[in-house]
Amino acid sequence: MTDPAPIRLLLADDHPVVRAGLRAVLETEPGFAVVADVSTAEEAVTLAALPGIDVVLMDLRFGGEMRGSQATAAITARPGAPRVLVLTTYDTDADILAAIEAGATGYLLKDAPPEELATAVRAAAAGKSALAPTVALRLMDRMRDPAVALSRRETEVLQLVADGLSNAEVSKRLFLSQATVKSHLVHIYTKLGVDSRTAAVAAATARGLIRR
Repeated sequence: MTDPAPIRLLLADDHPVVRAGLRAVLETEPGFAVVADVSTAEEAVTLAALPGIDVVLMDLRFGGEMRGSQATAAITARPGAPRVLVLTTYDTDADILAAIEAGATGYLLKDAPPEELATAVRAAAAGKSALAPTVALRLMDRMRDPAVALSRRETEVLQLVADGLSNAEVSKRLFLSQATVKSHLVHIYTKLGVDSRTAAVAAATARGLIRR
């Protein structure tokens, strides 16, 4: 009886030490084969288009122009694409929603133990959802109380505000009118029970909705 074909992995992270650590952990796991590791989201998109990759382990933040969520969307948009398992340090609503909506099969945090990582990779390869417990809890909380949960667009707007962008800059970045940006902010203030940009950013950061 022949052994089943290994799950072929592509690692995408801009930190060499992280890539080396992941490779060391995953290559000791039976049934896994690390095909390549790359330092940019753009390289991940290029290699994931080639045959021979089953699962891409994708970070969310890279030094280049493209983010992990954008790379995930580009990869999963292709027919027969490999599964994408996000592996990151970020667990805010802004990051989780961007990754899930981009087509990620799973979302795991970098402090996950090796056995949890291996289980998530196998689940992703089988097309099953693999979510870190804290991520699953966040998504469940949003479902339980949708009236106060920020929408994906509201989260994007508030994250950019937190990054220091003006309403005009937010409108250009998201291709929205300034009136629409203001409307989103009004809804955000209502949901968070605040009356200013600064208070909204503080409240959302405290709740883990956006990162600072």
